[in-house]
Amino acid sequence: MRYQKFDPILMSRRSLNYLTSMVDEKNGYLPYWLILPNKKPAEAAHCRVDDAELVGSWYEGLDSAMRVLNTDEGAPVLEGFKRSLLSCWGEHGLRFHYKYPWTHTMHSSFHEMGYILPALNRLSEKYPDDEEIEGRIAGLIRGMRSLVVERRTRTFWNGDMPETEKIYEFPNDVYLQNGGFDLSCHTGRGEMAIRNSVMLISLVKRYELKHDETALDLAVGLANHVLGPSRYFSWDMNFFGHVHSAMWFASGLVRLGRVLGEDRYVQKARGIYAYVRSLSSSFGWVPEYARWHPMDEEHCESCCIKDMIECALELIDCGYQEYWTDVVLFSRNQLVENQISYSGYVTEDNAREDAEGITYKNISSRMIGGYTGGSLPNSISLSKFRSIAGCCAGIAPVAVRLVWERAVDADRAGFTVNVPLDKETGDYSLTSFYPEKGALSFTPKKDADVRFRLYDFMGKDLRVRLNGSDVRYETANGLLTVKDVKAGQSVTLSHPIRSRLKKETCAGREYKVLWRGCDVIDILPRGEHLRLFQRDLSKPAFLPRPEDVVYTGAANYGPTQQKQR
Repeated sequence: MRYQKFDPILMSRRSLNYLTSMVDEKNGYLPYWLILPNKKPAEAAHCRVDDAELVGSWYEGLDSAMRVLNTDEGAPVLEGFKRSLLSCWGEHGLRFHYKYPWTHTMHSSFHEMGYILPALNRLSEKYPDDEEIEGRIAGLIRGMRSLVVERRTRTFWNGDMPETEKIYEFPNDVYLQNGGFDLSCHTGRGEMAIRNSVMLISLVKRYELKHDETALDLAVGLANHVLGPSRYFSWDMNFFGHVHSAMWFASGLVRLGRVLGEDRYVQKARGIYAYVRSLSSSFGWVPEYARWHPMDEEHCESCCIKDMIECALELIDCGYQEYWTDVVLFSRNQLVENQISYSGYVTEDNAREDAEGITYKNISSRMIGGYTGGSLPNSISLSKFRSIAGCCAGIAPVAVRLVWERAVDADRAGFTVNVPLDKETGDYSLTSFYPEKGALSFTPKKDADVRFRLYDFMGKDLRVRLNGSDVRYETANGLLTVKDVKAGQSVTLSHPIRSRLKKETCAGREYKVLWRGCDVIDILPRGEHLRLFQRDLSKPAFLPRPEDVVYTGAANYGPTQQKQR
């Protein structure tokens, strides 16, 4: 049999296609957020957010794809995003959007600064001596710090008490270009405290990059407000609302706690992660909202998968190695399936002239590599708004890069293989045989110890060979180690693998999930429109023997699972 492999190179190639073609070259490579593949003919349209959050997230996403591919292809478009990022700045160092015909109220959204600041940090890393970039970042952070309300005194019926910690909040979620904080004008999204604080991890990264004390000060104040007076989270870190914002914030909490050496922030983030994990599937379907809709009405926004992977990696760096399981299962399953790889259903009219803010040309090929903003566990609905989402198209490739870069960790002693995939560098070669076979092969290009991270799906019947011959190994702390491997020698870890059907409740209904090692190769019932997890490339999916059927409910799967409340 032949099965679809986890292939970050292919995913990044598709992202490169989408992020460089779903743009408006006449308007400086301005992205198209809104894609409507189900219209006849299909079209892509501009909206205000194209020149707001998208020039930030698409810069980061395209740069991530190019880094995985190790290519300069796409450089002109990346430069166009950079030009847009460095334009349209206004008072208090805020970035506003350009006045296009399809824009309306001119404003800066603090939530959108959470997309702008990561791109600016990336620019700062690439161009550390660029004074314009440095000025924009410093100006944005100091401008936002000047606009927060600092809560200093708590006054209540029994008297006044000084606040003992920094507590900062923005008076509104938008700042009007010609009106400042006009409280009669708002986004209407609600959840202002958490939405305004998604920039947390970027503020901490800015402090790490440039030792920017203002960035750290703002990060601490915003974190304390969300965790305290905002009352957004309950005592056990459950919440009602936008999962993308909450998990993005959680990633920032972990990093803040690590930088400050304050474990309380890390433990709060672990609680948020555990709650979202309890609503998610074993293979990475993550709901867009918590408790806003009934679960059977929820869909998975690809941005949320990226947040779970990023937060898991942050927690891993705090010593919680058990989160590697989620990184592996989420990245190679739902994240893969949420990327658009087929467009044969699209009706296009290439003879139709583009209109102002709308393009009809070659939509079927340009949309390959985009990501859905709303999938079910088994399908992507073409009729759903955001069946392809501009935000996810830029955010999801960041997750692919994070997994790619952490697939193998290196230290003075040697290498640790964390994620089964195919990867070749100047230091090593890694080959994965999943899901066809349960095997990994690693060849260092210098003398080193070779370590494999062990997972439950590998079982206990392990075999390790060095250049085809059995070799002694050690196991400790979840790692299998072969010492003193010489340059050019290949270490292969193998184990038996078979297809197993597991029942799981996800998104409000029961599914039968066909696993093969760490990969889902089919799911029942099969979905409508764009079916997902059809990974048996040789024949229609099959059902295993009855004795292979195992029940794993969503409430008890994985090391970080909590009972759903």
